[in-house]
Amino acid sequence: MRQLLAVAAGLVVLAASTCSAPTPPRADAGPPVTPTGPATLPAPTGPHPVGSTVLHLTDTSRPDPWDPDADARELKVTLWYPAKRRDGRRAPYMTAKESELVLKGSGISTAPYDTLSKTRTNAIQDADPTGRGFPLVVLSPGFTKPVSTLTSLAEDLASRGYVVAGIDHTHESYATTLSDGRIAECLACDSDTDPGFGPRVVQGRAADVSFVLDRLPSKWDGSGMIDRTRIAMAGQSIGGAAALATMVKDPRIRAGIDMDGTTYARIPKSGFTKPFMFVGAPQHVPGGRDTSWDRDWKLLTGWKRWLVLTGAEHQSFTDLPLLGGALGIRPAPGVLPAERGAELTRAYVAAFLDRHLKSRPQPLLERPSPRSPEVTFCPATCGTP
Repeated sequence: MRQLLAVAAGLVVLAASTCSAPTPPRADAGPPVTPTGPATLPAPTGPHPVGSTVLHLTDTSRPDPWDPDADARELKVTLWYPAKRRDGRRAPYMTAKESELVLKGSGISTAPYDTLSKTRTNAIQDADPTGRGFPLVVLSPGFTKPVSTLTSLAEDLASRGYVVAGIDHTHESYATTLSDGRIAECLACDSDTDPGFGPRVVQGRAADVSFVLDRLPSKWDGSGMIDRTRIAMAGQSIGGAAALATMVKDPRIRAGIDMDGTTYARIPKSGFTKPFMFVGAPQHVPGGRDTSWDRDWKLLTGWKRWLVLTGAEHQSFTDLPLLGGALGIRPAPGVLPAERGAELTRAYVAAFLDRHLKSRPQPLLERPSPRSPEVTFCPATCGTP
């Protein structure tokens, strides 16, 4: 079953597919509310102005895994990076047609279908990049979602001194605009109940990431600002699962983060020593409804963390809760507030990357913090929900 944003649940993902680590709907949410107008993403917290640009890449070495008529794999890559200036035209969040397809696919009719295209970002479109030696972070979104739903995190990382490459995995999202203006819809949605679907997706995404890393130096004029010896990957839902799968296959990925995603990678029984962090909702406590982290935790033999956020739901690590007001969707009772979810996600992701790509000590990752009472360190202090 496809992932759906449930209006009655307040912006909760209803996903029966095992790739999505589902959160059940709530029965006590009230009716939709009047939309508040265009959403504004929270300002980045780092010192650098942020630029953003889009690349279209084509891998002619392999056919598209979802479209039998396509003999090459087309990808859209959105880059966020430290820029020279703060003024200029803001980068679009998504197009009106993309917004329409995402809302229709998600079952949302509480606001005009172009609402998401009016979301206000902080990055300057096609701004000149500045500086050199920045680490690279690859982002991979959840199933059916465009990478734009991770924009708040991407902008913040760029402001802190990272280059971020967000990949839209074609035909795995409700809408991906290709280089000639065609919109690729979610062909993979027709297969998401097939046996082996999750492993198939993460294997394909690992191939996408490796191809992007191969081509980025020659296809982006600003690639000279990247330190290619310092690369990490993070993702939400099956994008997080893809981060682990890609790290296992591609030695260029030094560290990784899974944000609330069921995992499928085959980790060597001898152990996997690269730094990795799980961060998720309470369903991911040890012995909880999703046991994939329990399995993989034992095989992660390097630096590792397992964090669970009280009150978080599956989309708490994305922009989607921040867009609820614009869509006229009422927050569900007891759910981590959208702004706090974004704040915690940004803080812990940045701390992990600063530690492993910039070699900066991070007390935030060493022990529970009184400033972040929602964050529990597992498995030692976690219980079963």
